Amino acid sequence: MNNENVVKMGQEYVMNTYGRHNFALVRGLESYVWDADGNKYLDMVAGIAVNNIGHCHPEVVKALREQAGTLIHCSNLYWIEPQVKLAKLLVKHSFAQKVFFCNSGAEANEAAIKLSRKYSFNKYGTQRAEIITALNSFHGRTMTTLSATGQEKYQKGFDPLTPGFKYVPYNDFPALKKAITPETCAVMLEPLQGEGGINVPTEEYMQNVRKLCDEKDILLIYDEIQTGLGRTGKLFAYEHYGIVPDIMTLAKGLGGGVPIGACLGGLKTADVFKPGEHAATFGGNPLSTAAALAAVSVIVDEGLAEQAKQKGIYLQEKIEAMKQNLPMIAAVRGMGLMIGIVLNSEAKPIQEKCLKKGMLINCVQNNVLRLVPPLNITYKDLDKCLEILSEALI
Repeated sequence: MNNENVVKMGQEYVMNTYGRHNFALVRGLESYVWDADGNKYLDMVAGIAVNNIGHCHPEVVKALREQAGTLIHCSNLYWIEPQVKLAKLLVKHSFAQKVFFCNSGAEANEAAIKLSRKYSFNKYGTQRAEIITALNSFHGRTMTTLSATGQEKYQKGFDPLTPGFKYVPYNDFPALKKAITPETCAVMLEPLQGEGGINVPTEEYMQNVRKLCDEKDILLIYDEIQTGLGRTGKLFAYEHYGIVPDIMTLAKGLGGGVPIGACLGGLKTADVFKPGEHAATFGGNPLSTAAALAAVSVIVDEGLAEQAKQKGIYLQEKIEAMKQNLPMIAAVRGMGLMIGIVLNSEAKPIQEKCLKKGMLINCVQNNVLRLVPPLNITYKDLDKCLEILSEALI
């Protein structure tokens, strides 16, 4: 099938929930993808920060092939070897004590919300269930994670929302402190906002939030679905701030392209759930955890977090230099290979120009170009990205 065939069939049979480009991607390798007509693109979107180790990494492909020929699925009523190994690896390299596996970032955040409320219920009864999140946050599209998301544009038309959430400005500690009441059980934050426009908080803010949560016995949840697994120049973004959360959620880059989510619990929360209180039929199945075990091992063994740090510095410095001659660029911000180019105009036209020049790029918040390429992208391909950007931004 060519692009036209796929698009026509998709428009007829697939629900219209995405503003899709009129072509179909059919193949990927490393930092490149190809469409059904054979056109090649440099992928600076990486499945929206999913393909942290590039497309079709040989270790993930090998793990999938071997596991698919051995055992694809079984119930969580039995122990699953690759799931156990993946949990051990994540615990070894993080603050966590135990892990719950699911299928997506939204599911991981649902688990975190339930876990924090169950912790509070066990300790304080029914009076503490409110969760504070940030304006411009994004935590998912299920009804509860949509309610946790601090952006009205995603919530419009879906009332009534799930109660129990309050929103405060991001990186504004006085506002957060003022919002806490005797009903507050948790604060849920992205350590760096992605969909909100690549917003980077101060270290002081994050440390103050941690201290306040400790003083009030309020749980601190970090949504690291986009920032985790090396994306920001550390294996986990919380490491930038010299603190640890009580709960952390992961997805996107966890499975090397395969759907999987995880909710990680620290000392306070690791043993809160009891059998029957939370579950996921496909969560942590043999196939997805085998892929994730391979993907996380590659990230750790090949030092991709440090690579992301160095490549992110390189990319930001080059874009800052370009800014001198390109008045359309208002600012550059981010961490590692999670970079936002803030424009003085709408970003969509630039996205389209880049597409015509053979590069996939993403835009958020109307005027921010988001760069989230594979962490193992080459410097040669980063230079190609910069060349296309300079031509598109004129």
